[in-house]
Amino acid sequence: MTGFNTRAIHAGQEPDPATGAVIVPLHLTTTYKQDGVGGLRGGYEYSRSANPTRTALEEVLAALERGMRGLAFASGLAAEDTLLRTVCEPGSHVVLGGDAYGGTFRLISRVASRWGVEHTPADLNDVDALRAAIRPSTRVVWCETPTNPLLNVADIALLAEVAHGAGALLVVDNTFASPYLQQPLTLGADVVVHSTTKYLGGHSDVVGGALVVGDDADLAERLAFSQNAMGAVAGPFDSWLVLRGIKTLGVRMDRHQVNAARVAEFLLTHPAVASVRYPGLPDHPGHDIAAKQMSGSGGMLSFRLAGGEEAALRACERTRVFTLAESLGGVESLIEHPARMTHASAAGSPLEVPADLVRLSVGIEDVEDLLADLDQALS
Repeated sequence: MTGFNTRAIHAGQEPDPATGAVIVPLHLTTTYKQDGVGGLRGGYEYSRSANPTRTALEEVLAALERGMRGLAFASGLAAEDTLLRTVCEPGSHVVLGGDAYGGTFRLISRVASRWGVEHTPADLNDVDALRAAIRPSTRVVWCETPTNPLLNVADIALLAEVAHGAGALLVVDNTFASPYLQQPLTLGADVVVHSTTKYLGGHSDVVGGALVVGDDADLAERLAFSQNAMGAVAGPFDSWLVLRGIKTLGVRMDRHQVNAARVAEFLLTHPAVASVRYPGLPDHPGHDIAAKQMSGSGGMLSFRLAGGEEAALRACERTRVFTLAESLGGVESLIEHPARMTHASAAGSPLEVPADLVRLSVGIEDVEDLLADLDQALS
């Protein structure tokens, strides 16, 4: 199976051999009957270690990202924590993109730092800055592209070359793009991270995370060992919900990005807007890189208000179709103020975001309703 949508619907999801059911069963069990001591049926003994519903999700995640192994977790941050604790040790160093999700920054700067992992923020669009940030102890270069919330775009292949030259792993958070628009492993990344809560789940009804490993079998086994040992696994019902969402990922992303492009064009000409950040716009600084490594520009964008922070807060509070809420990637459109919401933990740090910035997760509603809503909120 080579087509993306075919893989999304069928990979790891063969009809149930017992009943012929075309949807993966929801295996709500904690334990499994053994055929004699140590005689496991299909490798299942306890659902922290493995569950057939989660296995199906992990297989389709690997297929979509063109990786050798997928691992599903209880949240995106649980996936990130497991990865950091597996590849780092006291004294290790992480280079973190200078525009990263506030939760990732909080995990690295306030949790991992307590057991001796150091970090340096760096502009990943500046190769010289990246090289300067790397130390002999650097184990990971951590990249988001597009970034949250400034929608910066990094050259994955170039970052992989620099990271590997220093003996470090390149980890790419692919949540904003989703595997429908970008497969970082094919560009040289070692591990892909997802919050499956977002576009993969797609319906704002499940929290989850994932890691997908490229062609490093040893790393895959180490991460699988940590997943079981640490235990922050995706439950069977959460796995089932993400599996359901993945089946429509392609058609949803098509609509998300058509709507987002229209919204970006509208905001560009609005007198209340100072600037718009969307990779699909020709004047975006990462437009050419995005065109090279992505098959579309996605459903996320941000913009800055000419009236400053107060204008940004008013816009967030006045929308009627866009819902004021954190998270992203669901079928409904969301609006938020990153500096006071998702990225509050980065205040006062090198990753602090502008106070006049508004972030949009553009949903799949009728786009004319979205444009009218933004117009009234900004007027």
